[in-house]
Amino acid sequence: MSDGRLSVFKTYKLYVGGKFPRSESGRVYEVTDSKDRWLANAPQSSRKDARDAVVAARKAFGGWSGATAYNRGQVLYRVAEMLEGRREQFVREVAEAEGLSKSKAAAVVDAAVDRWVWYAGWTDKIAQVTGGANPVAGPFFNLSTPEPTGVVAVLAPQESSFLGLVSVVAPVIAAGNTAVVIASADAPLPALSLGEVLATSDLPGGVVNILSGKTAEIAAPLASHQDVNGIDLTGADAELAKELEIAAADNLKRVSRPPVPGADWSADPGTHRLTAFLEIKTVWHPTGALGVSGSSY
Repeated sequence: MSDGRLSVFKTYKLYVGGKFPRSESGRVYEVTDSKDRWLANAPQSSRKDARDAVVAARKAFGGWSGATAYNRGQVLYRVAEMLEGRREQFVREVAEAEGLSKSKAAAVVDAAVDRWVWYAGWTDKIAQVTGGANPVAGPFFNLSTPEPTGVVAVLAPQESSFLGLVSVVAPVIAAGNTAVVIASADAPLPALSLGEVLATSDLPGGVVNILSGKTAEIAAPLASHQDVNGIDLTGADAELAKELEIAAADNLKRVSRPPVPGADWSADPGTHRLTAFLEIKTVWHPTGALGVSGSSY
């Protein structure tokens, strides 16, 4: 083999509706590592790309939310298997994106895969935690059950390109929602590679859609979009978060506010992100009396 062969550079693309389109605008921007060395050209998403992603997410919502919780858990676990198989690629991309040593990047990737498995295990358990039978006066059954909110726009953390990304995306879809994800503006490559993993797993196209580019430019049309039901503002600074929260109020979106700056993504995540985009449906049903004793069922 000739020593003078040219390397084949990877072309990163968006992930929308289970496919890999270039940005509708045709724009790209340079992504560099922590030492300002060029890594790749990433697509710079437009408002049209954001709207297309919402259409794809809405189309996928019925099938994904209607699947059994056990099946969703199986699908998410399959994603974790695929991530494990591409571990070395993600270690390299995270190391370059966040300026970490290979060993530290490996620890981050391992934590992200474990986090994905953790949320996969919650799919068929969250109903027991958030729902149940309520004690009420009168001859009634009163049952509360969680239901997914719908299409959720997720602004991924800017500083944690993979562990933070997984920590905000996995709970949204584990709860039965579909997602339009805006990757970290400066470090989008791990997120775009995640799209390749999702495409080769059992996750239906459109359940997760991944956009890269300027966070504020993409988030604005999503916050005001009438067919987006919730928005996670994790990746927004204080000023942008305020603007998006005002826009989100137009159709009463559920809003998850940004965490405290410098949040530790390796800490125990708890269940608050699982419940952030769940609605609780309560059903009343009359009971019937059995015999003269007045016992009921």
